[in-house]
Amino acid sequence: MADEPLLHLTERSLWDAARASGAYEMSTRGRTLQEVGFIHCSLRHQLPAVAAFVYGSYAGPDELVVLVIDAERLGAPVRYEAMEAGGEEFPHIYGPIPVEAVVAVEEWRPGG
Repeated sequence: MADEPLLHLTERSLWDAARASGAYEMSTRGRTLQEVGFIHCSLRHQLPAVAAFVYGSYAGPDELVVLVIDAERLGAPVRYEAMEAGGEEFPHIYGPIPVEAVVAVEEWRPGG
């Protein structure tokens, strides 16, 4: 898991705003890092299920993008945690994501 990049699905306008400010601080759709305490992420194999759960048949004004994050560039702790005892563990970033930690941005299409 440590060598695998962390992924975060978001709206392009939120990523564009982060690039302008220097850091990304949204936890999940409609919730900030300050509200939740960490930024929800996933590994590649977890992304389709997370996308379906969080964005469903998203028809917003922005296209969705996947931020590919290098955990070594973060400067914030990453913890793998389950939503419920014994459940699947997902990576959570306990701090903002510096734009320099995002090594790629991929387009995402709902259901894709």
